[in-house]
Amino acid sequence: MGLICSKRFVIIIFMNQKILEYSKKHLKKNPAQIRPGDWVKVHHCYQDGKKTRVQIFEGVVIAIKHGQGIDAQFTVYKIASGGIAVQYSFPLHSPSIIKIERVKTSKVARAKLNYLKTIKSSKITLNKEKKALKIWEEPTLEEELEKIKKQKEAAAQAKEEKKKPPFQKKERGAVKSHYSASWRIA
Repeated sequence: MGLICSKRFVIIIFMNQKILEYSKKHLKKNPAQIRPGDWVKVHHCYQDGKKTRVQIFEGVVIAIKHGQGIDAQFTVYKIASGGIAVQYSFPLHSPSIIKIERVKTSKVARAKLNYLKTIKSSKITLNKEKKALKIWEEPTLEEELEKIKKQKEAAAQAKEEKKKPPFQKKERGAVKSHYSASWRIA
């Protein structure tokens, strides 16, 4: 029985090492230091057909889950035009997030601000709000997007070149006729 437990223990340690290696490779070097109560603008890119677009989502952070690890995520809440409430959860280390801007911050006494969902006002105000502009961005992501654009353009140009027939020269002299096997002079 002791042998089986030791094998399991070795397997668990090995798997934990693999998970740590994976998470270190995919963590952002400069993660956003945001808290519940912060008013943020999140710039994230998404695929719209063949185009990659950047969308800005602005709202108040109502929850942060799983700290700063690889599975960390934060929830942003806003009331859009027409009084429609919109809530969006972003993975903190997602490669689709280009930039996070903290517009203002406020001190709140809760870790989860779900009570803000009951407020019908289009303007959510929190106590002791103060402006605190801070920007976290990944410059490597923008470079990767530019590389992807260049690769797609190169692929499109290669595709167009394949469609064009090769240039053919007309030769003077003997040309084989389509209708007979005899040769005629052009």
